[in-house]
Amino acid sequence: MSASEDHVKRRLLNVDEYHSMGVAGILKPEERVELIEGEIIEIASIGAAHAGWTARLNYLLQSAVGEEALVWVQNSVRLSRNSEPEPDLALLYPRKDFYADALPEASDVLLIIEVAQSSLRYDQDRKLPLYARHAIPEVWLLDIEAKALTQYSKPTDFGYDSVCQLEQPWRLTPTLLPQALIDLSAVFEKTSD
Repeated sequence: MSASEDHVKRRLLNVDEYHSMGVAGILKPEERVELIEGEIIEIASIGAAHAGWTARLNYLLQSAVGEEALVWVQNSVRLSRNSEPEPDLALLYPRKDFYADALPEASDVLLIIEVAQSSLRYDQDRKLPLYARHAIPEVWLLDIEAKALTQYSKPTDFGYDSVCQLEQPWRLTPTLLPQALIDLSAVFEKTSD
């Protein structure tokens, strides 16, 4: 770090300021951004492959969890005063208002799933440590390009203590939903027209 960098201070945003920027039109509705540790981060636009995998996972999760959990698709989760990521999918504790009165917080999350196509490094380096620090109990990271699924559990302030690269066929149950078997074994099979 140079001497001039020692004197540079960053002005970090909180979630209220972040939302105000959207209301004021500074952040456009079509912009793909999320607030991570006070910084507005541009995230990759969703291409067809990413959207397709997210839709397929949504379908499989809905079928597996029924009324035991709410499937939250590409919506914000408020982790702290300065972080409001938008995971691709999350399983939340059910709530009668479907989180219309307030965004879910870390304590509402049963599982987060990130679908990585161009975002693998960002998900691994920024989002996984953030999720661990906020005690998200379990994260699945699906790498579309490598056709790989990694399960992270046992969060600590320094990351996840348990990291398991899963072998196909992928049939697993979320740690906090042991009654829900989620069969991802066909997730990479080619579909026919």
